[in-house]
Amino acid sequence: MRVWPYKGAKPPLGDIVPRAHECYRPLMRPIQIIPSILAADFTRLGEEITRADAAGADRFHLDVMDGHVVKNLSFGPDVIRALRPLSSKPFEVHLMVTPARDWLEALKHAGSDRILVHAQLEDDVAGILNAIALHRMKAGLVLTPDDPAECVQPHLDQIDYINVLTVKPGFGGQAFMTNLMPKVSALRALIGERAIDLAVDGGVKLDTVPFAAKAGANVFIAGTGIYSGDPERYADTINAMRQAALAALKTGV
Repeated sequence: MRVWPYKGAKPPLGDIVPRAHECYRPLMRPIQIIPSILAADFTRLGEEITRADAAGADRFHLDVMDGHVVKNLSFGPDVIRALRPLSSKPFEVHLMVTPARDWLEALKHAGSDRILVHAQLEDDVAGILNAIALHRMKAGLVLTPDDPAECVQPHLDQIDYINVLTVKPGFGGQAFMTNLMPKVSALRALIGERAIDLAVDGGVKLDTVPFAAKAGANVFIAGTGIYSGDPERYADTINAMRQAALAALKTGV
């Protein structure tokens, strides 16, 4: 195992993902910036949705937690249903609940467009992905920091999305885990030419976007990276993240 010799400042991209160029394809899927509403101001949640929508968000990320999978509670289908009329952008739901299958019908009726389930949380992952498709929603897999890239391989033909958690799941505001970038590169290689988006989720801010983009991610889920700033500057933040990702892909820095 390589020991990183850096303290304080983030290490150079070339050391974090020394062979990322072998996985990255110039004609990657489009860069997408997705606000995670777990970090929004819950006293004015509707306004937070409409502001981020107008600021250029590609869609919205909603973390549903039941207090068992992670030691936190968030919100459920009723809140999603209330928010749904406020934006025409897709709603993707990250399920941190068990059993996940029991939530699918309510989430569909609430207006969810995509369901993301943990790759190693339940036994019948293939069955859950099939059930999501039967409910006419798109399906994706979530990898915790401890999940290996290879765990997605049996399901690559059932999904259009992989979400790599770059923090421990359950709480916002944590630091981005740069040591997971080789896993992002490995996933990009496994995806190959498939039409699968590759996301990073957790600690995503303007200064961490280039690390993930260079590793092969094309989707950036940002909570405090967007919502901790001035609402009047959401558009500036989202655009800056998008440009930072594009620049990293073009120049490697």
